[in-house]
Formats: sequence, C-alpha cells, structure tokens
Amino acid sequence: MAIVKLSTTERRRLSAFFTCLVLAVLAWVFTTLSNSYNYTVQEVLTFKNAPQKRAFHSLQADTVIATVSGTGWQMVFSKMTPETKPVTVDLHTLESRNFVVLSTQLTQINAKKETNQQIISIDPDTLYFDFSNRLTKKVPVLAMMGLKYQKQFAVSGDIIIRPAYVTVSGPVDRLQKLDNWKTDSITGGHINETINRRVNLQPVKEGNLNVYPKTVQVIIPVDEFTEKTIEIPVKLINNHKYYNVKVFPQKVKVTFTTSLSRYKDMNDDLFEATADLDLWQEHGYSSLPVKLSHFPPYCKVVKVLPANIDFIVKK
Repeated sequence: MAIVKLSTTERRRLSAFFTCLVLAVLAWVFTTLSNSYNYTVQEVLTFKNAPQKRAFHSLQADTVIATVSGTGWQMVFSKMTPETKPVTVDLHTLESRNFVVLSTQLTQINAKKETNQQIISIDPDTLYFDFSNRLTKKVPVLAMMGLKYQKQFAVSGDIIIRPAYVTVSGPVDRLQKLDNWKTDSITGGHINETINRRVNLQPVKEGNLNVYPKTVQVIIPVDEFTEKTIEIPVKLINNHKYYNVKVFPQKVKVTFTTSLSRYKDMNDDLFEATADLDLWQEHGYSSLPVKLSHFPPYCKVVKVLPANIDFIVKK
C-alpha cells in the first residue's frame, strides 16, 4: 500500500482544516442546543391542602408526563439526571368535587420552576379521586434502631418515646390495617451513653393519610454491664400428689449480667428458680433440670450452677 507523504506545509493545512471542522461542529452543537424545544419528562406528584373532612384515594398513579419548554441543554440534562423535585398539586377544590384539573394550576406550579424551563401541559390533565369518610386513630410509635454498642454496654431499660402515640387520619379500610407508625432509623456506633434524640417519623407515602405530630423524642437508656452471682432457692412445681420431697442442693448459684446502676438492687427476690417433679413422675428423670421462671428485664443469664439438682421422694 502506498504511503502518502505530506510536506510540512500540507500537514499544517490539514491540521488547520480539521481544527476548523471541529470548531464548526462545536459551534453548530452549541447553537442547536441553545434553541428552545418542547420535550417530555416524568414528574412525581405530591399534594397539599388536603380536605380535612374527606378521606381520599387517588385513582391514578402518582406520576405524570409533563411537556416542558426549555433549551436543548436542559432537555439533554433532563434525560441524564432526571429532576427529583416533585410537582405539588393543590387539593383545596376536593372539598366540593372529586377531581382536580392540573392545567388550572400551571401558573403556581411553574412559579417554583426556572423561568426558562416551564411546564406547558401535563398528561393526564385531570386527576380523579375516590372518597370515604375521614376517621382518626391513635397508634403507638415504633422506634427503628440500627445501633452498635461499645463492648460491655447495652440498653439498660425501657425505651421512652414522647409522645408514645401519634394520631393518624384517613380512610377506614386503611386505618384498620395500621397497628403502629415507625420512626426513621436511629443509627450510631460505639454507643456508651444514653441516647436522647428528636427523631422524624417515617413520611406518609399515601396522599390520603395525615399523621400528627411529625417528630418524636426518643430516649434510649444505655449503661455498662457487669456480672453478678447470687444464690436463690429452688421451688418444686407440679407435686400433684403432695409427696414429701427434698432437693439437693436447695439453692443454686445464678450468674447474670446487669447494668452498673442496678447492680446493688439485684437480689434473690427478683429471681425464681423451679424444678418440675412431673419430669420424674411421667418421664422417670433421676435428677431435675433447674429453670429460671422469672428474672429482671435487661438482665442476661450467663449460667446456673448446678444445672440439675438431685431429689429424694418420701411416700
């Protein structure tokens, strides 16, 4: 294959030609994208001024197709990074009818958008709603936690939520399925002290529900834990025939973990150990396993010694 050899002057001219060509293409692209175009984007709907005396349910999806007037640059960027700011629809007209015409609200919708990027039309233009009587219900708040504690630290008491209940209003069929309302996740690592935070409730995902209040105070008591050992008597249960039974030993040693703040208060009155005589009468056990039938909350039992006790039955 023949190789074309260019002189220095010819190479300079060829380089200038391609430079001019690239600049011309860039100028054309810039000019073209600077023009105005109408293009479509998908918009998410949110609602405001919901009726207070009527519960409603939207009969269409919560997204619409909006025709937008903007520059070519805006059209390109809308395809690359879709806008996340939702379109807010005013529902005040639902007090007297069951539909909302979006074209009548374009002025207030576009007021929140850039002046050179305005919505021309929305499909569908009319939103229809189904109605039922609005009821209210109080449900408990459920704290969602993703906490990691420092070694030997843990929750040492009941979690306090203020207020403990929130008021939810909406359709009867929806409220019947609602047992609680969750908070946003409470996260943290290497926790070694009590947590006291103002936490947002999870947002309402349905336009026909209202929740009040929107935030709660969550107090999570955290303390350092240590081991303690006490002796407690063993209680014999299911002695239906009232045998004269002696157990050996009569007390067992229970080792458990408890918070430092409650260490001094931990005594044998807070524990109950039992041995079931039915295991001998019905299954022929020669020794009875010891079970802790009651112990304080937020205590973790490490071991019980002995785990089994001997017994003598005098008939």
